[in-house]
Amino acid sequence: MPKPILVLCLMISLLSFQCSSPAAESDTSAQQEAEPEPDSYAPFESASIRFEQNATDGDFEVVMELTGADEGLTRLKVVSPAGDLLVDFTSHGDESMGMRKFVMESPEPDDMESMEKGFPEGAYQFTGIDTEDNGFKGEATLSHQLPATASFLYPEAEAEDVPIEGMVVKWSPVEGISAYMVEVEAEEEGMNDSITATLPGSAQSFAVPDGFLQPGAEYKVAIGTVGAGGNRSFVEATFTTAGGMEGAGEAEEEDE
Repeated sequence: MPKPILVLCLMISLLSFQCSSPAAESDTSAQQEAEPEPDSYAPFESASIRFEQNATDGDFEVVMELTGADEGLTRLKVVSPAGDLLVDFTSHGDESMGMRKFVMESPEPDDMESMEKGFPEGAYQFTGIDTEDNGFKGEATLSHQLPATASFLYPEAEAEDVPIEGMVVKWSPVEGISAYMVEVEAEEEGMNDSITATLPGSAQSFAVPDGFLQPGAEYKVAIGTVGAGGNRSFVEATFTTAGGMEGAGEAEEEDE
């Protein structure tokens, strides 16, 4: 091979090695990560954090909810009061629309102590950047104080032959809460029906709309108490409605 060609090949090989070396890749990665920061930050539309407990199952969780402006967020960070980075979201791609709304849930351990250590009380900082490079900031305060739970008056746990019309969920009043949340959902396979209502703290009942419950089906009802800081405590019960296949069979026997 002629010397000029040999030298040219060696130079190309060396250049190729440098471009593919870890140092070169690191420099490229650093350049990609060095995105410009916004000059100013507007508040998020909403940002919240809360504790929830399911007293029936005996577990706990932390829920964060955040809503940006009209454009989607391509970057989101959440920092705890201790300075720990809990969330570090980045949307990649030139055509990415980002995400406008986030609902983030922690695991659900059965002991409050581990949740308190993982999510200490205090102010949590939310920072985001949207597709137009607009910056957003927000703050939400977490308390470990959970509201007292309600007690079912109707239906009782595992109640049967519950009427499908005129059905009213009732509970004992709880002092010092801001609202109740009631959810009724079908437990039968192939049935995805559910209904949720938020009621004032003075409420003691919720009328299930006629036509929602189906005959001979199993449902789960949950009653949640909402504290002043947004924390929630739920209790659950299951019930079965009247008028299933067994009831139809009994009615036919009576007719005979």
